[in-house]
Amino acid sequence: MSEKSCLIIAGEKSGEEHTLSFFTELKKSSPGTSFYGVGGDELKREGLELLYHLNDFSSWGYSEVITKIPFYYKAMNHIVEEVKRRNTKTAILVDFQSFNMKLAGKLKELGVEVLYYVAPQAWAWKEYRVKKIARSVHTLFTIIPFEKKWFQDRGVQRVVSVDHPLWTTYKNDLLSFKKQNELHSPVRLLLLPGSRKFEVEKLLPIFIESIRHLKKEIPLHVSIVKSSSVPKELFGPYAEFIDEEFSNEELTVALKKADFSLAASGTVTLTCALYELPTIVCYKTSLLNQFIFENLVSYRWFISLANIVQNRSVFPEFLQDQVSAYNIVSYLRFWYYNKTEYMQLLEKLKQTKDQVRGEPMSVPQYMADVIDNSYGKKIDTSH
Repeated sequence: MSEKSCLIIAGEKSGEEHTLSFFTELKKSSPGTSFYGVGGDELKREGLELLYHLNDFSSWGYSEVITKIPFYYKAMNHIVEEVKRRNTKTAILVDFQSFNMKLAGKLKELGVEVLYYVAPQAWAWKEYRVKKIARSVHTLFTIIPFEKKWFQDRGVQRVVSVDHPLWTTYKNDLLSFKKQNELHSPVRLLLLPGSRKFEVEKLLPIFIESIRHLKKEIPLHVSIVKSSSVPKELFGPYAEFIDEEFSNEELTVALKKADFSLAASGTVTLTCALYELPTIVCYKTSLLNQFIFENLVSYRWFISLANIVQNRSVFPEFLQDQVSAYNIVSYLRFWYYNKTEYMQLLEKLKQTKDQVRGEPMSVPQYMADVIDNSYGKKIDTSH
């Protein structure tokens, strides 16, 4: 096959969202290039040929990853064979660290130029990965303020700081958004229990228990964003406590209406910060994942993107057994009855917009230039 082609691996929903922030313009900037790889329904609609759907790829936590190792090996071998068959010379690997870092090494051996979008959080989990990045990656794109210097100081030569994809996605809306500083009456509490089945199973019952307690002293209007990837029956038992429902596509509408939110840890916490919504971040995982994290991982800093981006605690974080109705209610009562603290938090959140902007450049054009330039050399397919 002689036409230009580019591999894209977006193995999780958040990776698909990152890819959507540049994919449409990339196609325009590199006409004649075919794009294929791993993604979801939205990328498929935009023209990505799927070798695998991200629903088959994504996993959460160490225990779930372990059970899918045979699948990942088979998928990686298939992807490498497709790269050889299509004579692909550029790959864009989006987040999905464990799989994509191994794939990057294999692609480098084939002479493929690897663009790694959204730097692996090696500073948090596995610093030794920096050497692999330096060997395998043509360009590393970072989206958190301190990352560019951190990776450059450790030997990664070509690092580009780009706008965080959430800023790219919501910029026009955020530039015209003005936060209402007064609480509504009744207070509007938004539930963001997650986009994964296990998150909703673990967190939503505790969120509802918190609501039961709060309603005894604070008038509440409760809304929820229901992820389309979560079975509807999980929400059924709690319908009587919910006053308003929103879909994934209506997230920003829900954020603008709310005074406070309870959220599963994930990308959404940064979206909450961008929309200046005081949020309690909750994280619960399996006992095996907890054991591995506590005993094998040295990282002991923030878990939510909102706090990581600002490099300070703007949102309270509750992990594992800390996720309780008592802790949640205590914080919400504190914000509700302490106007000064509430206003100070809003001022901190206003600064988030400045923390998610990168260098002034066109990411799609940069990627297109690499794709076009890469077709001056021949891939070694003998490996």
